Amino acid sequence: MPLYESTLIARPDISGQQVEGLSEQFQEIVRDNGGAVAKTEYWGLRSLTYRIKKNRKGHYLHMQIDAPAAAIAEMERNMRINEDVMRYLTIKVDALDPEPSAVMQSKGSRDSRGRGEYRSRGGEHGGGRRDGPVGSSDAASSEKPAAAKADEDTGAAKTEPETETKAVED
Repeated sequence: MPLYESTLIARPDISGQQVEGLSEQFQEIVRDNGGAVAKTEYWGLRSLTYRIKKNRKGHYLHMQIDAPAAAIAEMERNMRINEDVMRYLTIKVDALDPEPSAVMQSKGSRDSRGRGEYRSRGGEHGGGRRDGPVGSSDAASSEKPAAAKADEDTGAAKTEPETETKAVED
């Protein structure tokens, strides 16, 4: 049988349990028409790129399906009729991926990090906030100001008066 992936966006004002009910409804339609749903992923309530029917968010549901074309046609017909479904897209694929989708993998990596933890550009892990004032660090305070460095590099005269003590010759 052909393999498909179907993703739908449901209205944001329905609950997560109602989205699960939608999932069961569409899975039952596929099973009744001789197909099988290999995997279902609920991606959560996510922001939309642009407004759809005056909504800025939507519940995303992704299904991997092994079914004949007639089962997919019937499922899509029911998606068009259902008022809770704002958009859907079903594509034919060569093989179903048993691993979690990219959306679920990125969601898991984001959840595993601690709160307030960050990664610096050098790849080092950092903790929460620093104790010192914003923008201060030990390395920055030990270096000379940029203007002093420029004077040394160019050999320009300093604007501050220099005070030298000369030894008095006897």
